[in-house]
Amino acid sequence: MTTPVRTRFAPSPTGYLHLGGLRTALYAYLFARKHGGTFILRIEDTDQEREVPGAVEMIYQSLRAAGLTYDEGPDVGGDFGPYIQTQRKPIYLPHAWELVARGGAYPCFCTKEQLDQRRAQAEARGETWKYDKRCLSVPPVEAKRRVDAGEPHVIRQNVPTTGTAGFDDLLYGRVEVPCDTLDDAVLIKADGLPTYNFANVVDDHLMAISHVMRGTEYLSSAPKYDLLYRSFGWEPPLSLHLPVVMITDQEGTRKLSKRKGDPSFEDLLAQGYLRDAVVNYIALLGWSPGGEQEVFSLAELERVFDEKGLSKSPSVFDIQKLNWFNGEYIHALPFDEYFALAKPWVEQALGEGRFDLRRLCQMLQSRTDVFSQLPGMVDFLAKMPDYDLALYTHKKMKTDPQVALAGLNVALPALEGLDDWSEPALHDTLMAAIAESGKKNGQVLWPLRVAVTGRESSPGGAIEMAYLVGKDESLTRVRAAIARLTEHN
Repeated sequence: MTTPVRTRFAPSPTGYLHLGGLRTALYAYLFARKHGGTFILRIEDTDQEREVPGAVEMIYQSLRAAGLTYDEGPDVGGDFGPYIQTQRKPIYLPHAWELVARGGAYPCFCTKEQLDQRRAQAEARGETWKYDKRCLSVPPVEAKRRVDAGEPHVIRQNVPTTGTAGFDDLLYGRVEVPCDTLDDAVLIKADGLPTYNFANVVDDHLMAISHVMRGTEYLSSAPKYDLLYRSFGWEPPLSLHLPVVMITDQEGTRKLSKRKGDPSFEDLLAQGYLRDAVVNYIALLGWSPGGEQEVFSLAELERVFDEKGLSKSPSVFDIQKLNWFNGEYIHALPFDEYFALAKPWVEQALGEGRFDLRRLCQMLQSRTDVFSQLPGMVDFLAKMPDYDLALYTHKKMKTDPQVALAGLNVALPALEGLDDWSEPALHDTLMAAIAESGKKNGQVLWPLRVAVTGRESSPGGAIEMAYLVGKDESLTRVRAAIARLTEHN
């Protein structure tokens, strides 16, 4: 590309970074990195009523956590600042009056009551209301006098009443709409702050943004943005509108929404998902790299990302697919790194110092898809759960409650006489006892594992679980199981 590539992510500080926003930021970041360009963060906070305290810091933290390093932004500086819109307030009004002078905008003095009345009249006639350009007829001299006198007013865009407005989108191609379907939207509010529609156009131009990536919810507004650029005599940046991210639940398929309880990026990190797995999965929600590879590091995504692989169709967030991605990343971790991440989760259920957590985690790594699963996978070690005797029935092992009782009566005396409670000693002692009894391994080891864990499945087999539970507790559990089975049989 001949023009220097400059992309931006421009969130509003209204809460946590949701996954759709993360994907927009990711694509803007990858596009810039792919083309050796610049990635910019801009905070669009002109809607002060919806701003959430602390949200700006949350945006910084989320982008850092995701590994999306921005080259310019409020907290890193740059040559095109300020990068927070409320700090740019002095910029917008002069540009709005320049637009008025060019005929692309006009001051409007209609009160809310007047607008409500005319809207109601239009709706009573069965018409769709849009501003009727009444104040466009106010002579410029009179308009200036009223503005100078302090009369409340806004500045509206002067949309042509004939012809079409449109723009070229890298994904959707040429998009055009009839001008008579567009409203004369407010550009400068009565408080002097710009609306999103105006500020993002001015800022994108002044910050030399070359490519704008945003959701398809802005597709219908984009023709008006193009009219603003043309009215100023500016060349608009290239647009790339991204399809929404959907989710399927009991309500059906709908757009991802934090208000519906859908997870934010921070939520997923807190639930034990790895940053790289989430970023990898989000990258594939609406983009295909081609080929069979699915697992990509961020550095690999920077190299292979191509906007031609983007889809026009909405993508569906699938938590099971994310779990698979996360599991692939967890299973590939060096064990020491896995142990450091898993240990706090295991300690939630087991506390500190009671068990050989390192050995336990060696058994857990290949079974872990999400770290938040771990407390529920190991809590039986600290407290024996209630369980159904039906667990002792296993077709493959050829066990039932009667066979299990006989198997436990083989295991118990062998375990009682064991002083070295290590895995090798447990293995050798139990194997010797089984061989002497003439039983099959599964007829002793399956009942023993159930008696020690109370679970249908566990991180390891009977020997590993008995080792972790410890001698005294293992014997207590086995004796309790024998008593229950004796009563049952």
